[in-house]
Amino acid sequence: MRVIVQRVAEARVEVEGRVSGVIGSGLLVFAGFEAGDADSDLAWMAAKLARLRIFADAAGVMNRSVVDTAGEILAVSQFTLFASTRKGNRPSWSRAAPPELAQPLFERFVAQLEQALQRRVPTGVFGADMRVHLVNDGPVTISLDSRQPE
Repeated sequence: MRVIVQRVAEARVEVEGRVSGVIGSGLLVFAGFEAGDADSDLAWMAAKLARLRIFADAAGVMNRSVVDTAGEILAVSQFTLFASTRKGNRPSWSRAAPPELAQPLFERFVAQLEQALQRRVPTGVFGADMRVHLVNDGPVTISLDSRQPE
């Protein structure tokens, strides 16, 4: 499982002109899955995101998590995180989980995030053509991979 996480002042996802998810201050999480991902990957990532200390404390040091700040998370499924550009110029997504595997993984991941935050996590629409609007705060953008924890 891979994610790109951005600290945002606000973010929203639109599908066909309708807002499917919106948040204020918090994390915008783009999540990609591969066939071998297990519940342990989802649990590790949800816990990591909930505890990731990338919000400023009173001294201006990144020392607070989204839980500490009562921030929100907006989750968007994004298979393109597994793009391979080794051959030619057209990306291959052969490592990305097919939709019939990825959608349940995404739903279980969102449930893990909701458990960690103790509140609802808005999302994009799985498999839809989405428009993501965000105000990156910082900017702060971090990539995480459950198979290569750093």
